[in-house]
Amino acid sequence: MDRSEARDFFRDITPMAPMAMGGNLPYRRLCREYGAVRTCSEMVLAHKLVKGGERTLVRHHPVENDFGVQIAGKHPEVMADAAVIAVELGAQFIDLNFGCPIDLVVRKGAGAALLKRPAKLAAVVAAVRAAVEVPLSVKLRLGYAEKKLNVVDLAQRVQEAGADGAAIHGRTRNQRYSRSARWELLDEAQRTVDIPIIGNGDLLTPWDLQKRREETCVRSFLVARGALKKPWIFQELAEGQPWDPSIAQRWAVMRRYFDLACEHFGDDDKGLERVQRFFLWHLKFWHRYHPWTEADHAEHWPESLMQARNPSPAGDADTILLASPEETDHLVIWQRILDQDYPAVPSA
Repeated sequence: MDRSEARDFFRDITPMAPMAMGGNLPYRRLCREYGAVRTCSEMVLAHKLVKGGERTLVRHHPVENDFGVQIAGKHPEVMADAAVIAVELGAQFIDLNFGCPIDLVVRKGAGAALLKRPAKLAAVVAAVRAAVEVPLSVKLRLGYAEKKLNVVDLAQRVQEAGADGAAIHGRTRNQRYSRSARWELLDEAQRTVDIPIIGNGDLLTPWDLQKRREETCVRSFLVARGALKKPWIFQELAEGQPWDPSIAQRWAVMRRYFDLACEHFGDDDKGLERVQRFFLWHLKFWHRYHPWTEADHAEHWPESLMQARNPSPAGDADTILLASPEETDHLVIWQRILDQDYPAVPSA
């Protein structure tokens, strides 16, 4: 694949972001059923992959025909070796994580720590570029802290080092996920480089995507937390229309994830323990779903509805149950999924 084709691989797409825990294989499959593309593994630590570990994170399903592996580390030669292994295991693209804000990763000099070391970051990109021919993307943030927003310089450096695309989260490392993302800096980065910038931050509704297309020159968009709240977001973004599923349809979505997870982890006692762990984790996001309207969006803009507090739920018992943040209620939902004790979606 020549570099022009590799850049096109990341152009004009709305992919699902690599996400720790949330990017598990069954959930990626669920999101793909709603139109997600370019699904990617959870973050893989390069040194562990080189030593023979992390293999379960690199697994993918045949429906993931454009699957990538995201790797993190700080040593160019180790990152390059890890990329080669990932490609040998089936990765069709490689993503380098220079955006992870987790303390454990940053303290070891990887993830977002490299935002403070642009030359070292570029050296990692160059080493991986020399090692593999598949499309290569990088994950960046605006900078490590507000006092040094160096994302435009970083975008130029990674392009020169051989990256084919750059996914940029519109926040700094120190910001984590607080306050709305700053898309004007993503726009500036895209106007500075030729590789596609994949904008990331606060995409929750079709109107968010519309506004970002109107107000920036960014044309690829990475969906993260929005996909954790509602896996059907990819359908919404593709169609430009929201989908407000009925309570029965929401139960059906959860049951579909359960079935996919059982297929992957197994439905014996040991498998169900893992399915339950992931299912309950996802409920921490699923319960945050709210059917925001275009009027709601207009009222809050330019602040994102991702940061808005959901109104208190109103309706029948199931409506209130599915909106509950309480772990005891999540266990009730889990048991009802097991027992298939939920309303059926009416036949068309």
